[in-house]
Amino acid sequence: MDSWVNSAEVLGSDLPLELAGTGNRRAVLMGALREAVRSGRLALGTRLPPYRSLAADLGLARNTVADAYAELVAEGWLAARQGSGTRVAERAAPVTPAHRPRTPERPSRPVHDLVQGQPDPSAFPRTAWLASARRALAAAPNDAFGPGDPHGRPELRRALAGYLARVRGVRASPERIVLCSGAAHGLRLLAEVVGGPWAAEAYGLPFHRALLASHGVGTRPVGVDRDGARVGELTRRDRAVLLTPAHQFPTGGPLHPERRAAVADWARSTGGLVVEDDYDGEFRYDRQPVGAVQGLDPEHVVLLGSVSKSLSPALRLGWMVLPERLVAPVVAAKGEREQFSSATDQLTLADFVDSGAYDRHVRRMRQRHRRRRDQLVAALERRAPHVRVTGIAAGLHAVVELPPGTERSVVRAAAWQGLAVEGLADYRHPGAERAKGEQADGERAADERAGLVVGYATPAEHAYPEALEALCRALPPPPEPPG
Repeated sequence: MDSWVNSAEVLGSDLPLELAGTGNRRAVLMGALREAVRSGRLALGTRLPPYRSLAADLGLARNTVADAYAELVAEGWLAARQGSGTRVAERAAPVTPAHRPRTPERPSRPVHDLVQGQPDPSAFPRTAWLASARRALAAAPNDAFGPGDPHGRPELRRALAGYLARVRGVRASPERIVLCSGAAHGLRLLAEVVGGPWAAEAYGLPFHRALLASHGVGTRPVGVDRDGARVGELTRRDRAVLLTPAHQFPTGGPLHPERRAAVADWARSTGGLVVEDDYDGEFRYDRQPVGAVQGLDPEHVVLLGSVSKSLSPALRLGWMVLPERLVAPVVAAKGEREQFSSATDQLTLADFVDSGAYDRHVRRMRQRHRRRRDQLVAALERRAPHVRVTGIAAGLHAVVELPPGTERSVVRAAAWQGLAVEGLADYRHPGAERAKGEQADGERAADERAGLVVGYATPAEHAYPEALEALCRALPPPPEPPG
């Protein structure tokens, strides 16, 4: 831990942003910005300087400031929109010191967790991982303990090239693979190299959109329906499109085969780039996994993957399978040395894949997630047969569809049941609202779905049945019969 002090004039005003404390610089910067908003020194709607400018003023790395902006956007302190920069979010009102009594009936924190995003941490294969770590360290060459190559360890790149070709239909040599700390890290690097604007699915992770915006890359929404993204809405102005073709996030369902071919044709004809977030492609339950779009055109598609859903987000290990022309620019953007992923973890994962332990773990988790999905479906059929659950053919979450206009009230009802769960509206692209008037009625209906995004992989085994009970209690009653 290092202790440091610095300051900068915010927006050329007399308000100093004092940076002082112990810890990494990104955390100290985030703390200073939060405190400035809390105290009212940064007023609601205040425009912050571009991250490059603030980095220069403070003597920080640009990535440090960009990552701080992106995380504060994701937390709700800041808001980033194309054309208007990064501002203090209107809803981030200063916190007053006055004590507010808490309603005693309402749980102070969630008792049950059905928020999507991670597997049950207790399912991590500790024994098998430890065995791979021992073998990997015993066989590691001496250069593994020196400065890291930003490409990533060759052992892991070779293991991934074989695995992805076998399981996901990816066409790539190890030289096309660059390791990173996860999909978000990969997106940040691509934003720096490719530039904007990008298109993105009308439903997706707000954090990803905020991260791109913090790097000066705006996104515009592409509609989503039962066949996935409506890729016919892409234009020549789009430099790239961010897609989740194997299992649209979060609405569910694979990209239709005709649309898969169409998006590859768009990329070839326009010189655009398809960025394929393959976040849970291994977890398909009712038939064989859908292969990666990357296999259709390796020179115009980037495949992003990680072990966050299959093993644990704590490992911070991911990969990019890149067109040949992007390998050198992405490595240059990453830096001269590996700063993000441990070489020993990379070597351990390489052994974990090569030994077959990764395949065995994925098969076990696929069976476990399918069982949990079936429990969710059965509970809804028994307790709430009037609701429909979709997106269940793959992944670690499902969508419980709700009557129009009820989503917010159901999320509030879930909170009163001590249940953490999110609504579909939380994932909707903010630009989709402005585009509604240009859509046909059928398209608007597809884009305006109401529902809950239920992460059935998250709870521990013993907690899952009670979480399902809380979910069923929060759902709206069946509609009254007519007449």
